[in-house]
Amino acid sequence: MPSTASATAVPGLAELAAVRRSGLIESRHFGSLVALDPDGGTLLELGDPDAVVLPRSTVKPLQALACLTAGAALAGPELAIAAGSHTGEDEHVRVVRGILAAAGVDESALGCPVDRPEDEGTFERMIRAGEPRTRIRMNCSGKHAAMLLAAAANGWPTDGYLDPAHPVQQHVRETMAAVTGVAVGHDAIDGCGAPLFGTTVRGVARSFGRLVTAAPGTPERTVADAMRAHPFYVGGSGHQNSTLMETVPGALAKGGAEGVIGVAAADGTAVAMKIVDGSPRATTLIALRVLQALGTDISGAGALVDLPVLGGGVPVGRIEVGADLAAALERVA
Repeated sequence: MPSTASATAVPGLAELAAVRRSGLIESRHFGSLVALDPDGGTLLELGDPDAVVLPRSTVKPLQALACLTAGAALAGPELAIAAGSHTGEDEHVRVVRGILAAAGVDESALGCPVDRPEDEGTFERMIRAGEPRTRIRMNCSGKHAAMLLAAAANGWPTDGYLDPAHPVQQHVRETMAAVTGVAVGHDAIDGCGAPLFGTTVRGVARSFGRLVTAAPGTPERTVADAMRAHPFYVGGSGHQNSTLMETVPGALAKGGAEGVIGVAAADGTAVAMKIVDGSPRATTLIALRVLQALGTDISGAGALVDLPVLGGGVPVGRIEVGADLAAALERVA
């Protein structure tokens, strides 16, 4: 049941999701969202999808595309992990080490922070074994390794590869602008230390649609195909991005911090959003409900759209589509 509209509102934004506990709306998530058809035409928009946002890890597929077109020899799991936010499992570490070896560097060259793996089982095992946190376990190490490989492939210095003026980062900037169709709106530094280029929610949706609909064999399609063929390397065991691509045939998905996500269906219909409070807990649910309303079969992804709210370990409510989005979906159905 969608949430009931109330006096609670955020000017210029739409209620995209709500959390219902024991019959009462406990929390509401507001933001901006856009859905585009395979040709890039607008099917649905809420809030302000043309405002500049920081897309965070949602644009890792575009950063991986830039590394690929700069000459990094990436394919299969290596390309998928370059475009992903992995959970730090041993297999992820193995693949990242392979990319570093191809670049002629070791783990000390990584500029991302020292971190724990996001996979709880792996982290618990490391604690028992007394293993320290490392840079390679950090969820962005695949992207960083790909950037180092792109630098090495061109004879550019690997030291300083995170400098916004470095040729790798300049190529990332140009690639992002080209694929999103939006000029970079703001320069920032991401949580992993890499340059982060501002874009729009519409630009994110447009880029995901373009990756899926690009001609086979093109760099854009190669990135999309690697992610969809190897979803474990985009996330990990039980990760929502991985599960979505495993359960919705042909879909491409990548979420990021602070409530940003981009998802494209197999036919190129694409949806993207930014949740203004920064919470990602409902973004996958929202994206899938929008794609479902637009004709995508999400029947295999029930675990991603039926999100219970627990009390004492048992369901007492659920996360649901917000009032503004529910009304919009009724209009497009």
